[in-house]
Amino acid sequence: MALRLTTAGESHGPGLTCIVEGMPAGLTLELEAINRDLARRQLGHGRGGRMKIERDQVEVTAGVRHGHTLGGPIALQVRNRDYANWEERMNPWPVEAELQEVHLPRPGHADLVGTQKYGLSDVRDILERASARETAARVAGGAVAKAFLSALGVQVYSHVIQITSVQAPRRDDLGPEDFAAVDESPVRCLDPEASRAMVVEIDGLRKENESLGGVFEVRAFGLHPGLGSHVSWEERLDGRLGQAMLSIQAIKAVSIGDGVEVAGLPGSQAHDEIFYDEDQGYHRLTNRSGGVEGGMTTGAPLVVRGSMKPLPTLTKPLRSVDIATHEPAQALRERTDSCTVPAAGVVGEAMVAFVLADAYRAKFGGDHIDDVRAAVRAYEQRIGWRKADH
Repeated sequence: MALRLTTAGESHGPGLTCIVEGMPAGLTLELEAINRDLARRQLGHGRGGRMKIERDQVEVTAGVRHGHTLGGPIALQVRNRDYANWEERMNPWPVEAELQEVHLPRPGHADLVGTQKYGLSDVRDILERASARETAARVAGGAVAKAFLSALGVQVYSHVIQITSVQAPRRDDLGPEDFAAVDESPVRCLDPEASRAMVVEIDGLRKENESLGGVFEVRAFGLHPGLGSHVSWEERLDGRLGQAMLSIQAIKAVSIGDGVEVAGLPGSQAHDEIFYDEDQGYHRLTNRSGGVEGGMTTGAPLVVRGSMKPLPTLTKPLRSVDIATHEPAQALRERTDSCTVPAAGVVGEAMVAFVLADAYRAKFGGDHIDDVRAAVRAYEQRIGWRKADH
């Protein structure tokens, strides 16, 4: 049984929709948990005026009854409160008002290539769907995936480790308990000193009309070994994680574990040696692989990092070309954020959770959540694996 997550909607349209297919019946969902993740996606120092308008809440319209999944597609809707200000410009149906087209594509955005690909003359027809506002729907769907993983003892968290030149000290010893207060940081950084420096960095560059990028890290704890497979390229879990992370708007690079660092090391310093004893079974003392070897989870914590470019909408626009006249012009200037790396980490959680949930569904199947749990227990017994040991 494979999972499928589909989103629909535009940034300033009536709302966003997420359809999740393939979840087993009997899974407990909490409305508060989904809305909590939607609220977390709106956090972070450097957000713009849109976040003062939107107060994202989910409406479940299918696939759930009395707090439990039914086994069919789950439909989640997030309404755009700002649609009230855009109803003429973004109405699904013709309006009497004469609307001015947007002809000023932004460097670094989908604007220009999108109009070329789809044969459109109005940049707004592209930018509305390409907008990162779409990720609100993904976070709602990811919250369903996180509920499924939690039922199997798996937890997914994120934190910010870099904003432009400011980097937090490396932490290899992080556990679930370390993330309890991560959202209390204005930039969702676990290190207080680095958090303060990141805020200063955002404030300084925002005054210079700049946007900022950075790096966030997603960690998953409690994973069983053997999710994914080495037998074909499309089943390799690291490949699927890379695709999912790179699908997030503005993410330009992904690494798993020490994926970047090990390229500059000799082999003896790049791999995780294997040990065995009666108490722990097979185990490793390091986790340079980030919990994935040969396209499969090892049972160690999964570590995935996403590198985000600065946002392409600038308060001091870059040079561009008017696509109607071909004359030089400044790029479109719209209401924008200065920095969304903290929010991107929450989206990263959703995408990692979805990939992992899909891997569990592929490996263990089951029409009801109890069937999944039974299959997982049988697998643990077969390989002699105890979650408490890892």
